[in-house]
Amino acid sequence: MTAPTRTRQPAVAGSFYPADVAELDRSIRDAFRGGVPRPPDARVPEAVVVPHAGYVYSGAIAASAYERLVPARAVVRRVVLLGPSHRVFVRGMGVSSADEFETPLGTVAVDAGLRDRALQLPGVAIDDDAHRDEHSLEVQLPFLQTVLDDFALLPLSVGDATIDEVAAVLDALWGGPETVVVISTDLSHYHSYREAVDIDRHTAAAIVARRPDAIADRDACGARPLRGLLQIADRRGLAVEQIDLRNSGDTAGDHRRVVGYGAFAVG
Repeated sequence: MTAPTRTRQPAVAGSFYPADVAELDRSIRDAFRGGVPRPPDARVPEAVVVPHAGYVYSGAIAASAYERLVPARAVVRRVVLLGPSHRVFVRGMGVSSADEFETPLGTVAVDAGLRDRALQLPGVAIDDDAHRDEHSLEVQLPFLQTVLDDFALLPLSVGDATIDEVAAVLDALWGGPETVVVISTDLSHYHSYREAVDIDRHTAAAIVARRPDAIADRDACGARPLRGLLQIADRRGLAVEQIDLRNSGDTAGDHRRVVGYGAFAVG
C-alpha cells in the first residue's frame, strides 16, 4: 500500500499574504510592479537573498530579487531554501519530513534526495516543529511558484547552526543551473527610520563585500544562513550585487520603529 502524502499546510496564508488565490495573484503582481526592474543584461543568480515580512511591507523588495530568476523559469528545478526559526529553538538546521508544502497556489514537492543528502551532514536533523508555524520559508513559496515552472524544494529552518555547518550544507547542495539557493532574512529590527537606514547600509556593504564576520545577529534575523552563504560565495569567488534596500518606513509603516529589507543576487 502506498503511504499517504504528508503535506505541510500553510500557516500564514491570510496574515502575511492573502489566502484567496485571486487576491494573492494581485498582491504578487503589485509586488513586481513595485520592485526594481531586471536590467536586460542581468545574469541569472546562483543564489538570492530576500526578506520575509508581510507582502505589504517587503513584497516589492523580495520581488526585486525574484525578478532575476524569471529568465531561468524552465531551467531551475530545485530550490534550496534557508531561513531563521522564529518560533521554535532549533539546534543546527531542521528539515521537514513532509512530502510537499502547500500554498494557495498549489503544492511544491520536497526533494527527498536532497533531504537525505543534507541529513548526512553535521547539524541537520528532521524537525517538523520548526516548520509547522514558520513564516520565513513559507512566504517565499508563492513568489517561487510564480517565477518558476515545476520545481522541488529543500526547506531548512536554521537555528543556532555555526557558519561552517551552514556553509557545508550549501556546498553539498549547490548544484548547477538547475539549482538556486534562497536565503530568507530581514535586516535591522525596530529602530527609528534614520537609525535603520544607517545600520542596513552597513550590513548591505558587508553582504556585497562577502564579509560574514561583519554581520552580527542583531543586524539580520537570518544572520546565520546569510553568513553561511557569504562564506560560500567568497570561497567560490561569486559576486554579490545589491538589488534593493528599503525598510517598512518606505513601504507601509511609520518611521518610528521600522524593519529593514534587502534583496541581493549572488553569482
